[in-house]
Amino acid sequence: MSTGAAQVAPLGLVAGSGRFPILVAQAVARTGRRVIAAAHEGEADPSLAQHVAKLSWVKLGQLGRIVEAMREGGCTEAIFCGGIRKVRLFDVRPDWLGLKVLSRLRSFGDDAALRAIAAALEEEGVRIISPLPHCGELLASAGPIGKRAFTDEQRADVEVGRKAALSLGALDLGQTVVVKRGVVLAVEAVEGTDACIARGGELSRGGGDGAAVIKMVKPGQDERFDLPAVGPATISALVSAGCSALALEAGRTLVLDRAEFVRAADAAKIAVEGI
Repeated sequence: MSTGAAQVAPLGLVAGSGRFPILVAQAVARTGRRVIAAAHEGEADPSLAQHVAKLSWVKLGQLGRIVEAMREGGCTEAIFCGGIRKVRLFDVRPDWLGLKVLSRLRSFGDDAALRAIAAALEEEGVRIISPLPHCGELLASAGPIGKRAFTDEQRADVEVGRKAALSLGALDLGQTVVVKRGVVLAVEAVEGTDACIARGGELSRGGGDGAAVIKMVKPGQDERFDLPAVGPATISALVSAGCSALALEAGRTLVLDRAEFVRAADAAKIAVEGI
């Protein structure tokens, strides 16, 4: 590790589910910077501990404990990585700082809540920053991602879904829409992306190609958190649902484990494009 890297304060990682926290921790570690993680119980992958200098487990709503973990690790900056299943938001056990945030909330939409949490952590001396400088190589490129491009019918469905997703995003709802033959079959709500895909696929079975799945960034998205992400598990969800196309917003959607993702999409004959 260089002297310059050693002098940089450790970076905090507030971890939720999925592979994203591990990939970011690995990317930061490659720069020589130490990573201190506060991982949500029941969400974060326990193997994250192998990729960070120190890991503390926290329950959903324990914002004060997150601040303590960051302070103990010497962090003044932190990144939010990974999701929290929305159904768990009905079982929050807030500590003193969590209660402070809840008392301020006027809306329980995703972005409103996350901005309020970020503001509370920053008041306690932990600035929340965007993960993008540490994961630019994960962003979806424009055009086909894999061997297959959209058919004309799929491209028409994608355009319908794109408009619908942007309308939903403006209401601070989900980022995923399922469309077939111009009909919106499912939109993401509290159930999450995979359940939305499953519901749309069930309604689309029979007759020609499967449905198209469209995943877009919300208008005015705060890039410090809740960026849309896909990975090999997304392709598995599409296969199970009988869907045949996946559209991602280029330059703003994370593609996790890209090589495995592309191999799975090609093997399943699913067209994936960045739009």
